[in-house]
Amino acid sequence: MTQSDLPTDVKLMTAATHALAVVFVVLCLVALGTWAVRHPVWSVKAISVHGDVAHQNVVTFRAQLATQMKNNLSASFLTVDLQQVKRMFESVPWVRNAVVQREFPNRLRVTLQEHEAVAWWGASGSGQLVSRLGEVFEASPDDSDGLPELVGPPEQSAQVWALYQLLSAELARLELGLARLELTERGSWRAELDNGARMELGRGNPDELLARAQRFTATLSQLTERYAGAVQSVDLRYPNGYALRMRGVTTVTEVSTNPTQKTR
Repeated sequence: MTQSDLPTDVKLMTAATHALAVVFVVLCLVALGTWAVRHPVWSVKAISVHGDVAHQNVVTFRAQLATQMKNNLSASFLTVDLQQVKRMFESVPWVRNAVVQREFPNRLRVTLQEHEAVAWWGASGSGQLVSRLGEVFEASPDDSDGLPELVGPPEQSAQVWALYQLLSAELARLELGLARLELTERGSWRAELDNGARMELGRGNPDELLARAQRFTATLSQLTERYAGAVQSVDLRYPNGYALRMRGVTTVTEVSTNPTQKTR
């Protein structure tokens, strides 16, 4: 008797038996796989940290990430969420980026990239810094001496840092340091030199602002030779010159003419 000659009820019973057998095998394989994955041999035994670790060490990580580290170390090497571990390390101050990789049979390798602080974002000691890439991050530097202050909308931090570099290099020609650069809510720029002098730059793109600063640096030495006194403030918003206030003296100069003096 062939399979096609069997009664319908027998055919159904045979099909059901085969289906149950397949389900049983699948369940056994799933159970075996689960047991294998959860076996202690696959538990994460350690996490090694490499890369930029100037502000990090094992003690720091264990103190800051104690609970999260414990949860991840108890997870299976095969099932541990690498993105979760990545976020865990990137939540630590100074860490900009973390790359997490599995190392057979039971270790995780974490490679860190730290922020490089170049300025305060806001007032000194605010707890927010600007990195060399123009990104704002939260941390407290070990040595904050000499860090300038950058101020502006957070989403424009890279623009503020870029202009700071342009102006700082130009002012350095006269051995002047740029201590603070601010982008106001109205889009106007102002700065403060390391000698306390204030500088109004006005609005404009980086090339226009740099041109105003160059106009100032190109003629300042002539004015300081003629008028004694320390610079208190300078207004670069004039179309063809700038206004300079010195102790006891105010000068308004045109690029193409001699400066005039108004006594106070």
